Order: sequence, then structure tokens, then C-alpha cells
Amino acid sequence: MPVGRKIRYRIRHAIPDDYMAVTQLFAGPQAVWGTLQTPFPSQELWRQRLADPEKGLVLLVACEGNDLVGMLGLHTNPEQPRRRHAATLGMTVRDDRQGRGVGTALVKAALELADGWLNLGRLELNVWVDNEPALRLYRKFGFDVEGTLRAYALREGRFVDAFAMSRLRELPAGIQR
Repeated sequence: MPVGRKIRYRIRHAIPDDYMAVTQLFAGPQAVWGTLQTPFPSQELWRQRLADPEKGLVLLVACEGNDLVGMLGLHTNPEQPRRRHAATLGMTVRDDRQGRGVGTALVKAALELADGWLNLGRLELNVWVDNEPALRLYRKFGFDVEGTLRAYALREGRFVDAFAMSRLRELPAGIQR
């Protein structure tokens, strides 16, 4: 890629026909390493997840041309009245596109949707404590570490800690938290 060339990604909602590309996305060792997914993803699993997503789940994908190169899930809480203001983010980027702005494009789109259309005041996520690129990305968008989740999940045969992070949106004047 020529120096100084800015890559633009098209962000759109995931569709059921994306299942093969999403399976490939999660087949990459780096993509699996950074998420709670397990290796050797099933096409049928992703076909079902995309055809019948859980209630309140918004799945965005980043495309470079016709290639799906990243995915972000925004898990809202439509069935929990006291948590309707909050949502959880989960994201991955294809191994060969990491460090190229895909995550930035996906998070930016998710924040625009959350702030401008869904009226979400709190966004949450969990990230491995040793995932420095992801930590830099989330901090860039105003996420702060709220705590450490010790021995949060198994990764490559050992338990790994994760940070619980959140971003609280500024509320209009006169509205209190």
C-alpha cells in the first residue's frame, strides 16, 4: 500500500449472506485471540447467528471493496428497562487488516449510532489486559478502565485477565445521572 494512502471502509449492517465471510473472519488466529470465540468456527453457527440475531443486537461489518474485513456487535438491552441506556460492544478485525483503521471505522460508526440514534448513554466492553492495540483504540474514543476481571476467560490454555471498560456520553444540560 502506498505511503499516505487513506483506506476508506464501508460500514453496513451484517446480512445473513455474510456467514461465510464472518466464518473466515473468525478463522484467523489473531481474531480468535482477541475475542471470546473459539478456534475452528462453524459456518452453520454463523449462518444461524446472522439469520436470527438475538433481540437488541446490532451487527455492523466493515467492507473494503467486496471483502468483509471486520465486525462489531452492539448488544443493547431492550428487555431490561433499567439498562436500556446501556449497550455492550464486541469487535474483531480480520488478521490481515489489523492496524489499518478497520477498528477505528467500526467504533466510530457504532458511537454515531449509539449517540445519535439509539440514545445510549453508557457503552461497555471487556478487553484482554495484554491487548495493547485494542486498549489504545478504545481509549482514543473515550473508554476508561473501570476494573480488572481476574482470570476472566481461558485463552490458549491459561486464564487471562480482562479490563472492564466503559464510555459515558455527556448528557444535555439539566439532565442528571
